[in-house]
Amino acid sequence: MSHSLRCIFSDCARLRWQRFFLLPTALVLCQLGISSQVGASTPAIASGTVAPNPINEVDCNGWSAAYETVRKHAGDLCTDPIKVINGTGNRFTDNGWYVGHDEPSVKFISKAPGSGNTMTYVIRVPVDPRQTPTLALDVTHYGELSIAPWFGLPICDPNSYPQNPCKPDSDRNSGSITDPDAAGSAFLELQLYPPGYTPFADSESCSATQWCAALTIDSLECTFGFANCNNDCIEPTNFAFLQTDGIPAGPPSPQLANLKTFLPNRHTLMINPGDLLVLSITDTPQGLNATIRDLTTGQTGYMTASAANGFMTTSISTCNGTPFDFHAEYDTASINNRVPWAALEGGVLMEEEIGHSEICQSLTNQDPTSFSYPDGQTFTDNRTFDTCVGGTEGRGKAGEGPCDPTTGLCQNAKTQGPAGPQPCPTNNPDSGILCEYANGWCFPEGIRYVTIDGVETAEFSADNQCFADRYQNGNLVFNGVSYQSNAWPDGSPGHPTSFEVIGPFDAQAQPYPQIQFETDINGSAFLCNTATGAGCVLPPTDATFYPFWSLNRDSSAPFSWQPTPCLWAFGNVSPQTIKDFGGDAQYGSPDLSWYGGTSVSAPMPNPEFSGQCGAPEWVGAALEGSGVLTASTAP
Repeated sequence: MSHSLRCIFSDCARLRWQRFFLLPTALVLCQLGISSQVGASTPAIASGTVAPNPINEVDCNGWSAAYETVRKHAGDLCTDPIKVINGTGNRFTDNGWYVGHDEPSVKFISKAPGSGNTMTYVIRVPVDPRQTPTLALDVTHYGELSIAPWFGLPICDPNSYPQNPCKPDSDRNSGSITDPDAAGSAFLELQLYPPGYTPFADSESCSATQWCAALTIDSLECTFGFANCNNDCIEPTNFAFLQTDGIPAGPPSPQLANLKTFLPNRHTLMINPGDLLVLSITDTPQGLNATIRDLTTGQTGYMTASAANGFMTTSISTCNGTPFDFHAEYDTASINNRVPWAALEGGVLMEEEIGHSEICQSLTNQDPTSFSYPDGQTFTDNRTFDTCVGGTEGRGKAGEGPCDPTTGLCQNAKTQGPAGPQPCPTNNPDSGILCEYANGWCFPEGIRYVTIDGVETAEFSADNQCFADRYQNGNLVFNGVSYQSNAWPDGSPGHPTSFEVIGPFDAQAQPYPQIQFETDINGSAFLCNTATGAGCVLPPTDATFYPFWSLNRDSSAPFSWQPTPCLWAFGNVSPQTIKDFGGDAQYGSPDLSWYGGTSVSAPMPNPEFSGQCGAPEWVGAALEGSGVLTASTAP
C-alpha cells in the first residue's frame, strides 16, 4: 500500500461522523492491499474430498439424524430457508423441526457494475447503559434486542440449491425460484455479535463487554423443487470469526468445524461499544473478503472465504467437503439478483436478527449440556435451563417447557393465538408445528462456570435470559423483549444507543439508488397462511410492537455542510428520528409470488441521500475536496 493511502487511514482513525463520507473510496482504493493480507500464514489446505467429523456443522440447525452439531442451537444464526414447490415458497422444516427466523431488513438495489460484489458500510456500534437490565425494561442492553445485526450477499456455490453451475460476479446467473437452471446459490451473512452473554459456543457473545464479528456462508443441499434433499447435511455452514491475522480461530468448514471454531482467540477482532467501523465486502482472486477497520482503536479484522483458509463446499450425495474459494454470485445489485431458496428476497442486505430474548425473574427446569468431541475437546455448561418464570412471561407466570432430551417431548408448549398465546396442538417439537416448546437455552444472571477442555472458565450473562433456540427457533408467542416498544433505543439513558449505519457505497463510492424494506417474521406465525397471506399481519398477532427502520440525524457532532447526512437506525423512534417510513407499515405486504411469510415493500428511492438527507452529488464533491480520489492505488 502506498504511503499516501496509509496516511489516509491514519487520519481516518481521528475522523468523526461528519467526515465519514470520505472513507468509502479510500477503502475501495485500499482493497488492492487486501490481497497482501490474504497471503498471511494460513492453515494447511486439505486436499481432495473431506468426510465430515461425527460432530460438525453440515446441518447448522442441529437436526441431522446422522451427525451432531458443534454449536448446540436450533439454527439461530443460520439462513432462513423456504421450501419452493411448483414455484411457490412454503415453510421449511429440517428433519421435521421448524427453523424459521425473524429478520427485518433493508435491501439495497443498484444496476451499477460491481454493486453486487463490492460494498462499504460505515457503522457505529451501540453503547449499553451501565446499569443492569431490568424486568420492567426501563434498562435494556442490545444483546436482549438483537443477537446479530448482519450484512448479506448472494454467493456462488454450485453444490447448493438448485445444484447448478454458477459463474462468479455475473448477472448471467438466475436467482428465480421458478427457474430449474438457476445458479447454485449460497447466502453470506457478515454477522456482528453484541456483548453480555458468553460463551459464544452456547450463547450469543464473544465477551461480556465487547462486540465481535464473523463471516458465515450457508448452503442448501437440495435439488430444484426440493425433489431431492440430503437430510443428513441439509444446511451446511462455513463459519469464521474476523481475525486480526486473517487466520480462522478453528476449522471453518461444515465438515471439520470444532469447538475452537466457535471460541474467539487472542487474534479475534474485539470491538468496544461505541466504536466507529468501516465494514467492507469485496471479491478478491483468493475468495470473497470481509474486512472491518475499527477507526477508534486502529485495529483491523478480516477473513477470506478461501480454500487456503479451510472453507469447503458440500456434496449433496455424501456430505463430504471439497476445499473451495467462495465468490460473490452477481455483478450488480439488481432487484432480481437473489438467493432462490432464502425467505428474505436477499441481495445486498442489512438486517437485525431478533426474537431471541425473554427476560425472567427466575429460571426453572435445569437442562445441562455436556459434550465430548472426537478430537478430545470437551464442553460442559451445567447452569442452563428450559423455562422462564415471570419477566416477559408475565408476573408469576411460567413459560414453556421443560423438554425431555431423551424423548424430545415437551410440556406446556404454546403458540400464537387470536387473543393471546394458546396451547400448542402437540408436545412434539419435530412435528413441524409452529409452537414454542421451551424457552431454552436459558442462562442465569451473573457469573457461571463452564468447563472447556477440562478447564473451568468464568462466563457471564447480563440477566436471566432465554434465547428460545433449543427446541424451536425463536419466541413464537411474540412476548419477548424484541416485541416490546419500551425496550428499543429511543433516546432514553436506560436504553442502548442505536446500531447506526451510513451506506452502503459501491466500488465507485456511490450510494445504492433504491431500497426495499422486508421481513420474514410471518413465516414464524402460527396464524399466518403463507399460501394466501391471510393472518400475516404486522405486528404479528400477540406482539404489542414490531421494530422498524428509521433515518436519524447524528447528534454527536456538527457538520460542515448542509443538509446534514442521515444515519440508518433500527428499533423505535428517538429524538433524532426524521423519518420512520410509517413504522411497521414500512414492510409492505406478503409477497405471495415469493413466499407469503415474507413481507416486502415496493422499491423506493434511497432516502438516505434525498430530501432532508441531501443528495448523492455532495458525496462526490466531498471526496474530490478531500484529495482521496487522487490517492495512489499501488499496493
